[in-house]
Amino acid sequence: MNEQVYKMNLIETFNLVHIFECGQCFRWNIESDKSYTGVFKNNVLNVKIDGNQIVFKGICENDIKETVTEYFDLKRDYEKIKRDLSKIDEPLKNSIKYGSGIRLLNQDLWETIISFIISANNNIPRIKGIIERMSKQYGKPINWQNKTYYTFPEAKELSKASVEDLRKLGLGFRDQRVYETTKLILTKQVDLNELLKQKESKKIKETLLTLPGVGPKVADCIMLFSTLKCLDVFPVDVWVRRVMNELYFKLPEETSLKREQIEKLAREKYGSLAGLAQQYLFYWKRDA
Repeated sequence: MNEQVYKMNLIETFNLVHIFECGQCFRWNIESDKSYTGVFKNNVLNVKIDGNQIVFKGICENDIKETVTEYFDLKRDYEKIKRDLSKIDEPLKNSIKYGSGIRLLNQDLWETIISFIISANNNIPRIKGIIERMSKQYGKPINWQNKTYYTFPEAKELSKASVEDLRKLGLGFRDQRVYETTKLILTKQVDLNELLKQKESKKIKETLLTLPGVGPKVADCIMLFSTLKCLDVFPVDVWVRRVMNELYFKLPEETSLKREQIEKLAREKYGSLAGLAQQYLFYWKRDA
């Protein structure tokens, strides 16, 4: 594969830090020039803001413009989404201003499933390290600019790893869950192609919850951050519980606030855009 370059005019809804540091992805790393380099599917890409342009450069399996348009969700009107959500209330409007450049990536479903199983009760540097070691051990190498990158392993490749092999990568209690989920997906007991055809969020979530290591929050993250793109889900973690309690519930003990209460309010307030509202609120609360 040869190096390709694609440039487009800078838009307000495209901020590198907002996109890559909002918790949705684990294989993008900042460079010394403030650009980011990442690996997704069979692509290695560097993204840089150069004046009033966004410059994409790297090794792409297919046409770089098509790849970038799909992966960065460039056909979706985020300006309209922000206008619509900003009308709901002042706190959400303020959080949107803070994370105005967030875009939800269309990440590979298989990779997103395994990545978010690994993310359970984990921190981002550790998650990234585990995924990098897993990719180096079981993925395929791609050489670009005198450096070797590794693709995220396919289910067939990862199935070669025993529970003990996964444990050596640092997965901890997640090793058995990743092992079992890999087998279920490889044997199509859970068919990802069929899942991608499903349009009802409820049914998608029911299927994902059958996978070892996938609870409600992980399922919601998979649905929101992968090519499933269920924008109506509302992942609830400690930061989301905290911000929702501070803004709306105001309970003395935020830990007493139940996920079901938060999800009900999110459905009522944010509707079909709940997932994007969650990202703005999460990024604002965690980062501010």
